[in-house]
Amino acid sequence: MTCLRLLLPFLFTSLIGNALAADLPNKPPTAVPLPVAKAVPEVPEIEPIIISAPKLHQDLLSLPLSATVSDHNFLDSAMVRFVKDAAIHAPNTMFTEFSARKLSNPRFRGIGASPMNPGVTTYIDGVPQFSANSSSLELLDVEQIDFVRGPLGALYGRNTVGGLINITSRRPSLTSFGGEFQTTFGSYNLYDFRGSVTAPLIKDQLGFSFAGGHSERDGFTTNTLTGNDLDNRSANFGKAQFLWVPNDDLEVRFIIAGESADDGDYALNDLAALRRQPRQSARDFVGFSSRDVIMPTLQITYHANAFDFTSTTGHVGWETADSTDLDYLPFPLATRSNREQMSTWTQEFRFANPTGEPVTLSDDVKLSWQAGMFLFQAQYEQDASNILNPPLSPIPAILRTIGKAELTDMGIGSYVQGTLTLWDRLDITAGLRLDYESKDADILSTSVPALGPAAIVKADREFSQITPQAAISYRLTPDLMTYFSMASGYKAGGFNATGPALYEEERSWNYEVGLKGLALSNKLSFSIAAFYTDWKDLQLNQPLGAGQFFIANAGDATSQGLELNLDYKLNRMVSVFGSAGWQDTQFLSNATDSGVALSGKQLPFTPNYTTSFGILIDVPLTARLSVYARADIQTIGSFNYDAQNTAAQDAYTLANFRLGARSGAWYVEAFVNNALGTDYIPLTFNYAGLAPSGFIGESGAPTTFGVRVGIKF
Repeated sequence: MTCLRLLLPFLFTSLIGNALAADLPNKPPTAVPLPVAKAVPEVPEIEPIIISAPKLHQDLLSLPLSATVSDHNFLDSAMVRFVKDAAIHAPNTMFTEFSARKLSNPRFRGIGASPMNPGVTTYIDGVPQFSANSSSLELLDVEQIDFVRGPLGALYGRNTVGGLINITSRRPSLTSFGGEFQTTFGSYNLYDFRGSVTAPLIKDQLGFSFAGGHSERDGFTTNTLTGNDLDNRSANFGKAQFLWVPNDDLEVRFIIAGESADDGDYALNDLAALRRQPRQSARDFVGFSSRDVIMPTLQITYHANAFDFTSTTGHVGWETADSTDLDYLPFPLATRSNREQMSTWTQEFRFANPTGEPVTLSDDVKLSWQAGMFLFQAQYEQDASNILNPPLSPIPAILRTIGKAELTDMGIGSYVQGTLTLWDRLDITAGLRLDYESKDADILSTSVPALGPAAIVKADREFSQITPQAAISYRLTPDLMTYFSMASGYKAGGFNATGPALYEEERSWNYEVGLKGLALSNKLSFSIAAFYTDWKDLQLNQPLGAGQFFIANAGDATSQGLELNLDYKLNRMVSVFGSAGWQDTQFLSNATDSGVALSGKQLPFTPNYTTSFGILIDVPLTARLSVYARADIQTIGSFNYDAQNTAAQDAYTLANFRLGARSGAWYVEAFVNNALGTDYIPLTFNYAGLAPSGFIGESGAPTTFGVRVGIKF
């Protein structure tokens, strides 16, 4: 039955593709009159979209996978500041984010996980972020962000069971001096200043760039006890790069990025109370949330006659501290303080055929290949304590519970992938990866005064996994391709710092069929995909109470859906783009959550559909002056907050608008986000016993507006 389900869409898209291939070349492009009294300029074609991830560095329309790319033009025109905002046009994509910037959890096609064991891993300049605490930073000097959906275990290994997010920094210039400075003022006392400069230190050989900034705003949530805001934000951030190209064969690039954030408290409150009065909470204790991140990266690329060699060495160090109320009531019942830090070293060596030069096996057969090795070492530490006052304390006195954990993880992986191209039309791809890792845990749980002996866990565990992948794609015409792929993915098993110590690996198989290409004289770019995912030992991030979470294996589940991306250049002044996604996720009969059967329930935080529409208009008025406008509208379908489907968020729509003008190097624009004033609660979790409704959550951002002024040189 599964094979039939997969075969029918493949035949269907092939038939559609053949029909388009036969029909489209015979249809001339429709002439669209411009609102100016002069000849209509030639409509530009869609430019090729290159995936920036090194292992996938090809034209998006030639790869047998689903992805949405946000290039630097989109990031700038939409004034994107965080990864979540760049994903607005990625279908079946959901980010669950707390007001504390350290917690940003992406979900693709229903696949997500704990912040410490993500289902979708973010790569920053080739370095994986194995914790959500470092995956969402202020975007600075970024060239492109790729959102690749579907398992990529054969190339990337652990924690890409749902896909990956790849962030690529802008390269320093080797030829000329340039830069940009901009400042933004807005509602909630928003102030943002950032700038960048780049210049050659040795022309054509050594380039340098630096970018930095400061951003701050007041909180969106009001503390009803004091009248002050809770969730204010403030951060300093920077990035420096050196690029050395001594000859045509060697390139060395060093990048160091960092961020220091000093934010307010969480904006949590009872779910029912938030629905009555959004962005309000009663706090007798007001805490804080801070984070410091440092990321040095060294990339070395060598071009030999028979291969390209790439070495990527990365270190990710982060430290967080937060203190917060736990009872969310106007009484001093419970508070929590938490400190975490993690240091991760990664090293990858990759060999591949020279870029754009596959191995010629015969006149009709060519081979593209890559192989590599990946090593990592990670050290995580946590020191957390909760203070419970009567009547929450089980004794007639103040009780302090203490949790300390040290988790060590070391691993090695190797991979190989090859693509045979036959007759320049048929691609057959196969890949395989083997991963091994060793984990150690040293966990202490106790209390003051002591209620009993301290609970101590000292354990170690080894995990290994083989993840294969295969795909077949066929070019119906030079601009139209259909494909079928199957890929395995997994999330590593490991130890919880709190709660049940051990959880097992999660494994999945994903089957996908798609059609992608260009139409309307290469003015329209499109991709259509249907997918089916089968999970084993699905990992769920579960609330433990008192602000703590743990990972548990819930059983098996499935996900199936459709995705559509469109990009159309109406003329030189107008571009329209958008996406649509539908997904249906379901726990199977053996799935349980804390002993409760989940058969037939939907996965949490998985909207049943997503849609987006965008339009960008840029009208030149004179040789130096132009005006532009942009609109982005996104609808998130209804979704459940918990695995038992006892609380849910209805569908909601968010709209962002911007209007600006450019004169030479200068530009000024006005913007409004959430222009419709939509009230929604994107994040909620179970908090039985303290929250009257049984759940606490955070309201979504309100309507905000402001002005941005800048200069490019």
